[in-house]
Amino acid sequence: MAKVTANDLLERFQLELLSGEEGIHRSITTSDISRPGIEMAGFFTYYPAKRLQLLGRTELSFYKQLSPVDKEERMSKLCTYDTPGIIISRGLEVPPELLKASEKVGVPVLRSNITTTRLSSMLTNFLESQLAPTTAVHGVLVDIYGIGVLITGSSGVGKSETALDLVRRGHRLVADDSVEIRREHEDTLVGRSPELIQHLLEIRGLGIINVMTLFGAGAVRPFKRIALCVNLELWDQKKVYDRLGLSEDYLRIMNVDIPKLTVPVRPGRNLAVIIEVAAMNFRLKRLGINAAQQFSDRLNDVIEEGEQEF
Repeated sequence: MAKVTANDLLERFQLELLSGEEGIHRSITTSDISRPGIEMAGFFTYYPAKRLQLLGRTELSFYKQLSPVDKEERMSKLCTYDTPGIIISRGLEVPPELLKASEKVGVPVLRSNITTTRLSSMLTNFLESQLAPTTAVHGVLVDIYGIGVLITGSSGVGKSETALDLVRRGHRLVADDSVEIRREHEDTLVGRSPELIQHLLEIRGLGIINVMTLFGAGAVRPFKRIALCVNLELWDQKKVYDRLGLSEDYLRIMNVDIPKLTVPVRPGRNLAVIIEVAAMNFRLKRLGINAAQQFSDRLNDVIEEGEQEF
């Protein structure tokens, strides 16, 4: 899991640092944002101190009505050693009690001119993306007609060569050899390339090539949602392969199931064309057009008609 600090937010959203500079490198461990309205009223029993605290016009308007003693008490309780930061929205004036309490325990106080709701949405999206669970998979990720296709298989089976052929056919490379996968939502996996090998392809006998340099910026993209997995394996004469496409198989990555196709590799098979057609067929299935199921239904109708004649 990546590390996010208040300093990252400071640079990303161009925030203004008002106090608590010594705490800008505290880790933010959750993407949840807290608007401590009930805490302003004095209820701290279930105060989520480890969350980023966001104060808007509503919270600060109520705060102004408190007595001086209550103001100091609320801000003292709001600033804890677990609090990663407090952000003031709309460019509002920051209470001096908050500045005093934040300096005491080193809680960074930041200010933004963005409206509270919009700022909350922006912060949540950024933190969810940065703090999402990640893993790495050996394979190749290619964007084919808008479908993120993860090509897997044993070493030397021809994944990179197939990806090169797909790029020559106008599709875009995301990652080769190692695909970093981030689960950004409950059922969404986004793959990208490690920075060290970004835009690079390894072709045995040829070496390392830079896809962007050879084919242009339109041949690569930085990340892509994974929608389909195509597993390449050497042809096994004893194995029965699916010939109709009715059976469904899945690859589970971080508790997310990705539709998986197994394509046998043998001389004479154009893997790039097969994977390209697999991506197009996958799009058709999502639109409700399933050729294999239509054929099966027609076959069943013919069988039923034959039985009725007898």
